[in-house]
Amino acid sequence: MNIWVTVLLFLLGLLLIVKGGDWFLDGAVWIAEATGVPRFIIGATIVSLATTLPELTVSVTGVLQGEVDLAVGNAVGSVTANLGLILGISVLCLPSAVSKKQFNLKAVLMVVGAALLLVLCQGGVLPFLPSLALFAVFTVYLWNNIVDARSGMAESRAEHPARRTTSHRQMVMKLGMFVIGIAAIVVGSRLLIDYGSELALLLGVPASIIGVTMVAIGTSLPELVTTLTAIAKKEASMSVGNIIGANVIDLTLILPVCSAVSGGKLTIGVQTTALDLPACLTLCCIAVIPPLLKGKFYRWQGVLMLALYAAYVVMLVM
Repeated sequence: MNIWVTVLLFLLGLLLIVKGGDWFLDGAVWIAEATGVPRFIIGATIVSLATTLPELTVSVTGVLQGEVDLAVGNAVGSVTANLGLILGISVLCLPSAVSKKQFNLKAVLMVVGAALLLVLCQGGVLPFLPSLALFAVFTVYLWNNIVDARSGMAESRAEHPARRTTSHRQMVMKLGMFVIGIAAIVVGSRLLIDYGSELALLLGVPASIIGVTMVAIGTSLPELVTTLTAIAKKEASMSVGNIIGANVIDLTLILPVCSAVSGGKLTIGVQTTALDLPACLTLCCIAVIPPLLKGKFYRWQGVLMLALYAAYVVMLVM
């Protein structure tokens, strides 16, 4: 296939993912806000689940099509891109305080997920049964979000006893955006995996490199769009909650699912264990240790995360 056609179809996949994520996001956030759930929890649950759909569909589709390196690289690379690039930009532009009650456990679970994944993958394979330990971390994360959401809803009802009213037309429109967004994400992810692999072949670049750079950043675009919008609207808590939530899901749900789909043993490349996962864990620690200790993010964190992500990408292409 002509390389320009391949590039255009690859870009079409990215466009569908971005627009699909945008529509899904609008519908999901409207539904969540109508319940009075705190914005950080909205970001860590509904928004992060929405923006993680591209990574999940790309990675599972990659495994089913035999592109295991691309699938694994995408899942791990998305976390690295979310932290080094997207959270780096967010913290640099809008350093903020965090609610320790809402932030601490979720941040610790993200680090635990990255460390556990690094340990489990050392043998070059991620077996399904041991990977259930990752799913247990995901279960704790969901439980914590449910507790926080209930608490936030109770506080919201106490402060604003009047219920939000909405028209039937508005509800249908928002739910329609929700469904159309999912469809666009699925179709865009299929184009991304197909023509991302084709690009790797045409350019002579290993699929694992494409997975942790172009495809990982591409499937992280919904998080980037959410972050830039949050910066513009000064909604730092929504941005941070989205990124932390998306990373927990990437680390603790996507690869166990991929392992199950692959027949119980997901092959992990040398690059993933030697470079990708250590880089991911390092960025996780840099991102969460200062707010865990001091209760806020600092601009120097943003600079450091962006610099480390740039160094990581340079090491990949050398």
